[in-house]
Amino acid sequence: MTSTSRHAHPHPGPPHAQRARGAAAANDPFPGVEKVRPGLWSIPVPLPNNSLRYVLVYLFETDRGPYLMDAGWNTDDAFGALQGGMQEAGCDIADVQGVMVTHIHPDHYGLAGRIREASGAWISLHPADADLIHDRYDEPDDLLDRVAAALRKMGAPPEELEPLRNAAMPVRSLVDPVVPDVLLEDGARPEVPGWDLQAIWTPGHSPGHLCFYESRHELMLSGDHVLPRITPNIPFHPQAGANPLGDFLQSLDKLEPYQVNEVLPAHEYRFEDLHTRLEELRQHHRDRFAEVVAILREGPQTAWYIASHMKWSRPWDDIAGFMRRAAVGETVSHLRVLEIDGTVGVEDGEPAHWSLTERAAG
Repeated sequence: MTSTSRHAHPHPGPPHAQRARGAAAANDPFPGVEKVRPGLWSIPVPLPNNSLRYVLVYLFETDRGPYLMDAGWNTDDAFGALQGGMQEAGCDIADVQGVMVTHIHPDHYGLAGRIREASGAWISLHPADADLIHDRYDEPDDLLDRVAAALRKMGAPPEELEPLRNAAMPVRSLVDPVVPDVLLEDGARPEVPGWDLQAIWTPGHSPGHLCFYESRHELMLSGDHVLPRITPNIPFHPQAGANPLGDFLQSLDKLEPYQVNEVLPAHEYRFEDLHTRLEELRQHHRDRFAEVVAILREGPQTAWYIASHMKWSRPWDDIAGFMRRAAVGETVSHLRVLEIDGTVGVEDGEPAHWSLTERAAG
């Protein structure tokens, strides 16, 4: 995975040049704290045993004190890095007034409760993600049973069911599952003095994912929804809703009207050309749809079989644990979109079998 350049400028060069610089920076040392705009800082917070290496927490200076966007995983190293980064920016974690969480995945939400304990800050989430906290983090047994049932439908081999069912459990300890103080609906404007932030509901990567647009500087804080080089995982699972990839594609369209000078993502590095990146993401999924259809021309198949014959960033046999579960879940997300548009049908069962419709096969 790539990192942001340690000495990135507030207004980087053309997107293609910036992407080359970001890719070249993949083996660079851990990036430093950066002043993105006057009063706006980027603080990398480390992710343990994760190829993404860090989440970028954004700090907004105000006359009331600092506000944060996202938080990091709940580890001592992450808390220490955030605390040190804030001090470098001239702030203290005890003075944080609010934490705007883009979504409930552990690397964004996990540390929010500890920050609130240290400062009394409010925590915000979209209601769709807030509704998932209890089943996901407090009492996950029922959710794990539903994950196992979904895996059986997908065609997971019996010997892989138990490890895949529990594949996400190791990160549970990295989350303080606090209840948010503030629920931000689509279009809400969080109270951050001196900044004009607007929440944009962009479901897909999670049901309640939020991007934030800052109109005065024409900045799009994109969370995991739009990253400069990698595509976010859009898995079909019991908490994802009926059509997560369809939601994601509509959420890409939702960002089109915004005039954006620079995109500030939660991972990798900042970039300028939002609209080109939106089209690249659409094209990626168009290519994936075509790949699924080509596999189904052989005849009815399980989602597991289809996933195992798709092209991933590494060979299928090298994909294991949570990443394998995510790959199969994303395959089902593509199948679900194709089912809705009439390209494929499904014969329910354990496992379910997917096939091209007569219209698509003809």
